[in-house]
Amino acid sequence: MSYQHVAIYIAGDIIVSDNPGEAIKKWRLIFGLTQTAIATRLKTSPSVISDYESGRRKFPGSRFVKKFVQALIETDLERGGIVINLLERQLLKEKFWIAVLDMREFTEPVPASNFLQAIDAEVIVSPPAGLDVHGYTIVDSVKLVLEVPSVEYVRLYGSTTQRAAIFTKVSTGRSPMIAIKSMSAVLSVKPALVVLHGIKSEAVDPLAVEIAKRSHIPLATTTMGIEKLIENLRHFK
Repeated sequence: MSYQHVAIYIAGDIIVSDNPGEAIKKWRLIFGLTQTAIATRLKTSPSVISDYESGRRKFPGSRFVKKFVQALIETDLERGGIVINLLERQLLKEKFWIAVLDMREFTEPVPASNFLQAIDAEVIVSPPAGLDVHGYTIVDSVKLVLEVPSVEYVRLYGSTTQRAAIFTKVSTGRSPMIAIKSMSAVLSVKPALVVLHGIKSEAVDPLAVEIAKRSHIPLATTTMGIEKLIENLRHFK
């Protein structure tokens, strides 16, 4: 398991928390850092960190969370990676990971049109102009639906919701879209783009298409071989 999975886990915990400030404080303490130490890493002041943790400042959003998590991990690695190693062992027990075929964050945003072209996708619900994709998760939809508790679906998003969710082994796309709809209603998060792998556009269930339209989620299909698909996506930085 890579450190990226640990970063995704922590970021997801903060982003979906009812009290992100408390979650930030919790993870800072887990990693044994003072407000001053984390502030120095983030090139800000301890008072800013204190304000975030106490709720005096509005939640800063996913960019701050990404930098915050990176600071935690970098500091722990310099100390020997004790906390990271403990978290990795815990994450091996998370059922979500048994459904993941590949997961990656891009260092630079990729236009949705370029992303879809790279996987030879058929677009059903078009993405809005200017949409960028910041990463992707490829999952075995059968394992996801049958073996993974819905509460863990947030792991689809990694450290950002601006990512593509690619579902393999789908027959009509109905189940993944219903799962996304349910998760979105509870967590108020949704993927930037959904791709149904292994079927043609005409095989997609009308309900899945309707959910995508009403939820404003771009939807596409692709029949490209999974190994080729992953290879193409890994060409992006």
